[in-house]
Amino acid sequence: MSPQLIQAPTLIVQSSTVDSTRWESYRPRTGDIIIGTYPKCGTTWVQRIVGMLVFGSSTPYDISQVSPWLDMKRFGGQALTAIEAQTHRRFLKTHLPLDALPVYQGVKYIHVARDGRDAVMSLHNHLRHYSPDFRARLDSSIDQSGANAGRRDAPAAEDPAVFFADWVAAGGSRGNPDESFFHVENSYWAARDKLDMLLVHYSDLKADLSGEMRRIADFLEIGIPEASWPELIAAAGFAAMKSQGDLLLPIAQQVWDQGSARFFNNGTNGRWRKIFAPSDLARYDQLVLMHFTPDQAHWVTHGGLAG
Repeated sequence: MSPQLIQAPTLIVQSSTVDSTRWESYRPRTGDIIIGTYPKCGTTWVQRIVGMLVFGSSTPYDISQVSPWLDMKRFGGQALTAIEAQTHRRFLKTHLPLDALPVYQGVKYIHVARDGRDAVMSLHNHLRHYSPDFRARLDSSIDQSGANAGRRDAPAAEDPAVFFADWVAAGGSRGNPDESFFHVENSYWAARDKLDMLLVHYSDLKADLSGEMRRIADFLEIGIPEASWPELIAAAGFAAMKSQGDLLLPIAQQVWDQGSARFFNNGTNGRWRKIFAPSDLARYDQLVLMHFTPDQAHWVTHGGLAG
């Protein structure tokens, strides 16, 4: 029996990067897994973890092909065709807020959060270091798609402090409030008590990777032999993923100036402390107070284990 729709999207998000209407052609299967995040909050990390749990193996695989980004404009149509042909338990990626997604009974949703200041540091690195060829192809694809292209994002400022100041001034986004950090976080937080929703935090993965991987496996109802856990946990570490970056993300060689080494850049938190201006950090704090409850603010900032 196919999963039943229990919540239709109430929001359409279209920009130069994403088109939420791609999900209108999604045909769910019982057991599907949707990993939804604001960018640079640990999406690829959790895709890798979920893939190892689904396959029961640490063997590297092409994450972007096996776990496609369904709402991405450039490849979304190809992704729909690809997942129809998959016979394993499917796990998909999105950067949309939950209210822009269809919610089905029998489909599992995993949201990964991170302190917004850390996410912005990683996002700056991600956007600033596109290869010239990829940037030209990206601009060309936007020009050719006409009226439905959405807004072209301005190039990322060279200085991460300026990038953060612009991001804060735009309410925690690059100009589209429907894609803002705060909107994305609020949409998943509101569904945190649903049976098919699991909230995971980047800081918790760093603090207790083994425990968080086991928690994800329990949520997905996947049994892993005890003898297999050490190998899977080791393969999910940042150093291991960076060393296998060309296998896990072959497309990175076309996208970033240093390939997968640029994508798997640092993997640490707190680098913003010596970079962002105090006035902009104060404005960020005001946005947190405006948009989040105290419990949510604590969780988004620290994760659950810090409490």
